[in-house]
Amino acid sequence: MIGKLKGIIDTYGEDYVILDVGGVGYQVHCASRTLQALPSPGEAAVLSIETYVREDQIKLFGFRTDHEREWFRLLQTVQGVGARVALAVLGTLSPADLANAIALRDKAAVARTPGVGPKVAERIVTELKDKAPSFASVDPAVVQLAGAIDEQRAPGPVADAISALVNLGYGQPQATAAIAAASRSAGETAETAQLIRLGLKELAR
Repeated sequence: MIGKLKGIIDTYGEDYVILDVGGVGYQVHCASRTLQALPSPGEAAVLSIETYVREDQIKLFGFRTDHEREWFRLLQTVQGVGARVALAVLGTLSPADLANAIALRDKAAVARTPGVGPKVAERIVTELKDKAPSFASVDPAVVQLAGAIDEQRAPGPVADAISALVNLGYGQPQATAAIAAASRSAGETAETAQLIRLGLKELAR
């Protein structure tokens, strides 16, 4: 199996690059974000490779980092997500943004991917929720609260405050982070109105 290729960029296709390695041109399929980050033809590049072997073909998928390749593999553990959809997701969201979206149960962010509907986005967020937090850069308390909201086990005032901020036009992740901070400063006995007031202050910073 090929795990990494180092060579010279030969040409670009719509969803692939030809990488010249010692005179042999390898066609490597990449996410759009990866293709945009690669250098111009004639320049050197290194790609982490995932090799797919089928009865009728061998296909190479390329990534800028091993971390990105790991997300490509993780995404395909989700029911209904194959290589094409996984590449499309990584073309829309960076690995860090994807980790944050899953950790915060932000299905809308994942659903921005072309070809990914609400049901598939929900499966990605739900099935990978236990794996994403270790990659996410968001506050663990916010991740915990997002999970509680998604599973309808958050305290009533907290859930109502987040819902109020969402109704005011803030995104679910923004509202969750603001109310998590408000709840931390106000304490567990805070009422909805107090949490909303403190949450708005957080959002105004």
